[in-house]
Amino acid sequence: MANLAALKEAVEVGDRASAVRITREAVDEGLDPRTILAAMTAAMEVIGTRFQNQEIYVPEMLISARAMKEATAVLEPVLVEAGIRPQHTAVIGTIKGDLHDIGKNLVAMMWKGANIEVIDLGTNVSPERFVEAAREHGAHLVGISALLTTTMVGMRDVVAAIRAADLGGIKVIIGGAPVTQDFADQIGADGYAPDAASAVEVAREALRAG
Repeated sequence: MANLAALKEAVEVGDRASAVRITREAVDEGLDPRTILAAMTAAMEVIGTRFQNQEIYVPEMLISARAMKEATAVLEPVLVEAGIRPQHTAVIGTIKGDLHDIGKNLVAMMWKGANIEVIDLGTNVSPERFVEAAREHGAHLVGISALLTTTMVGMRDVVAAIRAADLGGIKVIIGGAPVTQDFADQIGADGYAPDAASAVEVAREALRAG
């Protein structure tokens, strides 16, 4: 029988081959896909906590996230067939004029690990594109990243565009090296994540706030 504790451990240590193999075994045995996904999600929560405690760093987090990504790819068709979808959808991208994406990619992977569907728009994303994608996908969250002080000011335009588009109770979360809580407050963002690990809890808090 597939060992879900071993699956959790494989994701934690970034053992992609084992994570994929155990996920396939679990699927072949007909285990509830939600139970399989829960094991992976629990692993990423451990990774997030260890990162925040400075027990691991970005490379280790990336390795774990990639293991989860490959294992999830095996599981996704089963989830779709069973009609199981994440409860929330997020649109994420790096602000217009900025081509940096490591931080954004990490947040995207951590959100996926928290069972949030993620639409990744890539880099150099305009306010109009954020709005268009949020409307198209019925997003509950918009994540905006910036690494440069010269581009982070564009986050204000994204927040303003989303509010003007009247997309309901959509929440905007921002982050990146030059970004601060004060700046998030100034531009009317709903949350500020100082790192990828904290982005999960920031997203959950924003969603709970309704």
